[in-house]
Amino acid sequence: MTRDRDPIVGSFHVICILVFISGSLIQSSDVLEPAVDYSNRNLTHVPKDLTPRTKALNLSQNSIQELQMSDVSMLPELRALRLSHNRIQRLNFGVFKFNPKLEYLDVSNNHLRNISCCPVVSLKHLDLSFNDFDVLPMCKEFGNLTRLSFLGLSATKFRHLDLLPIAHLHLNYILLGLVGYHVKDGETESLQVLNTKALHLIFHPNSLFSVQVNISVNALGCLQLSNIKLNDGNCQRLTTFLLELTRGPTLLNLTLYHVETTWKCLVELLQFLWPRPVEYLNIYNLTITESINYENFTYSETVLKALTIEHITNQVFIFSKEALYSLFAEMNIRMLTITDTPFIHMLCPLLPSTFVFLNFTQNVFTDSVFQDCSTLKRLNTLILQKNGLKNLFKVALMTENMASLETLDVSLNSLDSHAYEKTCSWAESILVLNLSSNMLTGSVFRCLPPKVKVLDLHNNRIMSIPQKLIALEALQELDVASNSLMDLPGCGAFSSLSVLVIEHNSVSHPSADFFQSCQKIRSIRAGNNPFRCTCELREFVKNIGQVSEVVEGWPDSYTCDSPESAKGTPLQDFHMSPLSCETVLLIVTIGATLLVLAIIVAFLCHCFDLPWYLRMMCQWAQTRHRARNIPIEELQRNFQFHAFVSYSEHDSTWVKNELIPNLEKDDIRVCLHERNFIPGKSIVENIIHFIEKSYKSIFVLSPHFIQSEWCHYELYFAHHNLFHEGSDNLILILLEPIPQDNIPSRYHKLRALMAQRTYLEWPTEKSKHGLFWANLRASFITKLALVHEGDVKT
Repeated sequence: MTRDRDPIVGSFHVICILVFISGSLIQSSDVLEPAVDYSNRNLTHVPKDLTPRTKALNLSQNSIQELQMSDVSMLPELRALRLSHNRIQRLNFGVFKFNPKLEYLDVSNNHLRNISCCPVVSLKHLDLSFNDFDVLPMCKEFGNLTRLSFLGLSATKFRHLDLLPIAHLHLNYILLGLVGYHVKDGETESLQVLNTKALHLIFHPNSLFSVQVNISVNALGCLQLSNIKLNDGNCQRLTTFLLELTRGPTLLNLTLYHVETTWKCLVELLQFLWPRPVEYLNIYNLTITESINYENFTYSETVLKALTIEHITNQVFIFSKEALYSLFAEMNIRMLTITDTPFIHMLCPLLPSTFVFLNFTQNVFTDSVFQDCSTLKRLNTLILQKNGLKNLFKVALMTENMASLETLDVSLNSLDSHAYEKTCSWAESILVLNLSSNMLTGSVFRCLPPKVKVLDLHNNRIMSIPQKLIALEALQELDVASNSLMDLPGCGAFSSLSVLVIEHNSVSHPSADFFQSCQKIRSIRAGNNPFRCTCELREFVKNIGQVSEVVEGWPDSYTCDSPESAKGTPLQDFHMSPLSCETVLLIVTIGATLLVLAIIVAFLCHCFDLPWYLRMMCQWAQTRHRARNIPIEELQRNFQFHAFVSYSEHDSTWVKNELIPNLEKDDIRVCLHERNFIPGKSIVENIIHFIEKSYKSIFVLSPHFIQSEWCHYELYFAHHNLFHEGSDNLILILLEPIPQDNIPSRYHKLRALMAQRTYLEWPTEKSKHGLFWANLRASFITKLALVHEGDVKT
């Protein structure tokens, strides 16, 4: 995505060989080893406890005054040694006799005055700069350092042929420290520097530039100058100094570090370099002093391609803005970079411009920049990162006349998210647009270049992508990371989308049809979202498993955030059964289970008469419960019988052969009218008397029973006694089925009892008789004390 690209396009510059001064890493990748670090320990000697396997040793920023052979002779594997910023006054290269692999040696910023030659021929990096040498420390043995790539030197004066011993070496980088360099006024020295690709000269940081030395270099490609302090009086000294160095046709890159100058002198320096064969001019840490006035500048033919100025400190607060901005706006070069400055504006060129690349990162530009500008027809890349832009509509309008603009970076501004009523007038040529780190919402999708291919919207305030938006049919890469999106965007409006970055959002249950919608997707980064591991996520996880080769960060960045029981679980280990997630399947399964149970119950009912058994068991349990709940004291009355039996003469055989024997074998005393009624009393009196003297009344119901008048009387009196006594003393036994319609209307009490009370049904199957008798016997309390007939007054 665009945010991973360097906004300063590196291919526009010739890259000088970068070597860090003093305590830096070694250039050669073979020497980069973890260092044993004893730096800044106030050591006066090299430690003696070093392991022979030590390959890199850092002893910088200590107080070591001398290096002896015994200090390093026990380190045969040593490849890098840093001794910068110590107090060493003399160095004998013979101490490294037993260090044949030593490639990196830094003894800069010491007090060296002389060295004893016999250097190690394996050296690639040798830094002797910023010491107390009067002349360059050079001896003929240095000519044997055929692997040498970096050489750092310093002296207070130069001689023309000081570097002759290494003239045949092909160095990549020479550093000359000129901090202590001095020469009498009017005298000019010369130095011949041969065969180096890059030359870095470091001057005194606090003194006005006054060096008068002619330095000539063969085939120099990169020149770097540090610590240049100028005023109107010594400005010509710098141009004179650069005259010889910039003469050669191979010098492509000139870099100035830490420059303090007046505006007039800066313009003179640029004017001097304009016709020179320098293609890339870089100025870092520029301070402008005194005043800024309009200066004439001749934009003659130039080979300069790119001017880069980074970090400008302006000590002039009242000046003509046009004098400052017009100098840069009218330059006839291809690339201009002005970053990290207090500039609040940039003028539009008066004439059709040659600019193809403009980088104004980290300034104070507002929405008014380049408005109504029609002279930037060739501009291909515009970077306005880290400025004060607020209105996206004006930013779009700014590009309207930039017919060649393909890349626009307005990230890290304050672009707002208000709804745009008008159509945004973007340059139709824009292919790459970076709108990241602003304050945009979903409405931004209604204000985008129609042909954009790469769109970066990460770190905004987007909560959703509108359903109705312009069709971005050319969009191939979309970055919406670090927003508040709840779901993955479909590819309805992004038919060519192949790269999607949507990590660090609020996606909890992404749409399962995303991969079906986005057939051209070849890379997706959706990790670090609060995934809710429920049924809705199963299909998405399944789809990811099928296309895991295009899912970046899978599976490490994809974990459950909720529910709490699954938090931290990788999505690839998240599983839920289909039965718990699919409603239709669950209903079918439950229905099938219930159907099977129904079939089983029906089969049991058919084969074993299960409903009868259940009903009888229920009756038995209810009867036992009622019997337990009646206190025995309440039953201790003048009962003579456990049960009074009422039946039709037609059913007497069953009563005498089945009922009576089964009850009396358990000591249940039964009252029968033919056996216990008192002669001389009327039948009604006997019925009333013996019903009252019986704990229960049993009625054997059958079609014959409802034809008997006396049975009706007995039932009436027993039912009356039920309500009078407040007890549950009726037991109904259905010997034969009696249809409700066959019961005469005058037997309304029987109708009511059969409708309201539970009755025992005599089973025809002999196997069920045992449960019937158990159920009947459970209605009696056999331990109930009965009064014998002779003890009761009649």
